[in-house]
Amino acid sequence: MKRYNITVNGKAYDVAVEELDAGAAPAAAAPAPAAAAAPAPAPAPVADGTKVSAPMPGTILDVKVSVGDTVSEGQAVAILEAMKMENDINAPCAGKVLSVNVNKGETVETGSLVCVIG
Repeated sequence: MKRYNITVNGKAYDVAVEELDAGAAPAAAAPAPAAAAAPAPAPAPVADGTKVSAPMPGTILDVKVSVGDTVSEGQAVAILEAMKMENDINAPCAGKVLSVNVNKGETVETGSLVCVIG
């Protein structure tokens, strides 16, 4: 067990950290509390294509594409705000946008479908 003194917002905390063997499970792990999920809108029918998912939970600040737009690989399809930072969600491939499954201002979870590119 290693002990550390950590200061957060001017308040000092004494923290003890247990080092585990590779692959070993923690002795007493408390399950993470389940986040209350916002009701998801009815998903649009997903056509065959490459699915673009949210890499982390956050809020969609802007949707840069519309259905029918042609995108190139690496082009930003949406902007996601997470932890006070703006993150581009980029197209993993070139193609035509078949569906857009998020709206500006919507909260998404990790893995939420942003759009489909075919």
